[in-house]
Amino acid sequence: MAAAEAYNITHRYGKVTALDDVSFTVSDGELFGFIGPDGAGKTTLFRIAATLIIPSGGRMTLLGLNTVSRYRELRNYIGYMPGRFSLYQDLTVEENLNFFATIFGTTLKENYNLIEPIYKQIEPYKKRLAGKLSGGMKQKLALSCALIHRPKILILDEPTTGVDAVSRTEFWEMLTGLKREGITIIVSTPYMDEALRCDRIALMQSGTILGIDTPDSIRRSYGQKLYAVRHPDKYKLLLALSSVPCALSKEPFGDAVHVTISTGSKPEELITALADSGLTGSTIAEIVPGIEDVFLELMKRKQ
Repeated sequence: MAAAEAYNITHRYGKVTALDDVSFTVSDGELFGFIGPDGAGKTTLFRIAATLIIPSGGRMTLLGLNTVSRYRELRNYIGYMPGRFSLYQDLTVEENLNFFATIFGTTLKENYNLIEPIYKQIEPYKKRLAGKLSGGMKQKLALSCALIHRPKILILDEPTTGVDAVSRTEFWEMLTGLKREGITIIVSTPYMDEALRCDRIALMQSGTILGIDTPDSIRRSYGQKLYAVRHPDKYKLLLALSSVPCALSKEPFGDAVHVTISTGSKPEELITALADSGLTGSTIAEIVPGIEDVFLELMKRKQ
């Protein structure tokens, strides 16, 4: 039995379609990521999975239980962490944990071994009000509260947004540890680098899924050779590339522009064409496509 299955999920807010015919399957014990920008539909999808809203169309099951008709039973097996910090800010760390434990008929002591790797980092501040915690500590507290009843499925909506780089790394290391405990984890993120930590990912844009596969397979699916072109003046480089016939897609990435070239053309021809247009000193090197490159390519195909 799959941990989660969605069949043609659609959801609308008035005339706005947030999700459009979304289907996917998450295996038991899998760390499954939904990757996409703000507005892609990730939060709406996760709220449906967490039994908080009813989809306009389609059907979703978690652990074989329908998220609409079996929502009361299902909530005992779900740990949900929304994107925005939603714990009681006027309660202490310890009080928040005890409150959520009580709701699920358990205690902090009973499931301490599960949350210990996470909670021990904030336990020295257990008497501090949740509202006074740093961003990273708030996320650790929210994760501890989501785990206090030992759920079978953990649903995390953009858990590292707005958190510093060190805390982001620590958070994903914690998720890896929870996966070893047999917990199925469904997580969303706008950060493409975090996608590499997932077993499989779904690329989302404008309420639809562009593709589902392992991160490596997604990267290998890029349809052609990709090159990084560099020049000290990146703005002039972009302008010059727009007038080079053999340069097809042109996407700025960091200090480079990722470029594909037309069939039959050679990288050296592009550099020569740039020099002929007055931009000398450019360099070009073939690179391995990243998930961002594939994402942009899939978006263009959809248009």
